[in-house]
Parts: sequence; structure tokens; C-alpha cells
Amino acid sequence: MATTLKENAKRRTERTRRRLKAVANGRLRLSVHRSDKNISAQIIDDTKGVTVASASSLEGDKAGVSKGSNVEAAAAIGKLVAQRAIEKGVKDVVFDRGGYIYHGRVKALADAAREAGLNF
Repeated sequence: MATTLKENAKRRTERTRRRLKAVANGRLRLSVHRSDKNISAQIIDDTKGVTVASASSLEGDKAGVSKGSNVEAAAAIGKLVAQRAIEKGVKDVVFDRGGYIYHGRVKALADAAREAGLNF
């Protein structure tokens, strides 16, 4: 039985990810990772074990994304990862928030990805 907050969070993340994979029905997974200073997103094909498209605030100005981890940067990352996924022919995905609360930067990334053309 997990006793620390970190262990509980890890168990919740793993449980959520297993459930997402079960209900995905062949759709790819849009996985979000955020830290204090940056945010990143990946479109992952779990059957093949490959990343189809990704975007991160670490890319900075070369991708037209402002560095940092604020709501504006998260929205830019969502738009960028959606554009890259659509170029690869991916429209339908499952959103994996990775145990983070659907609020703030995570919500901004998801909304921007939806507006750019991803369906989830």
C-alpha cells in the first residue's frame, strides 16, 4: 500500500494511463508533461511504442513558441503539437493529462489542440 504522496500520485497516474489505453480503441495518446519551468506534449502510438509528434516549450523561438511555463506558452504548445500531428495524418487522439489537474496550463494546452483540429 502506497503511503507517501509521491507514491499515491504515481499509482494514480499509472491507473489512469492503463484505463486510457483500454478505452482508446486504437487511437493515439496525447500525453502532457509539465514542470515548474516548461511544458511538453507528445502524440504516442502505444501499439508500436513510438512518438508520432511532439512539442515542447524548450524549443523556444525556433518553433515560434515563447519559452517558459505559462498559459500562453501552453496554448502555443497545444497548437504546435496539433499541427504536427495533422501533418502526420492523426486527427483522433485520447487525452492523457498524466495525473495533473485539468486546469490552468493543462486546460490551455488541451483547448488549443482542439481548436487546431485534434478530436478528443
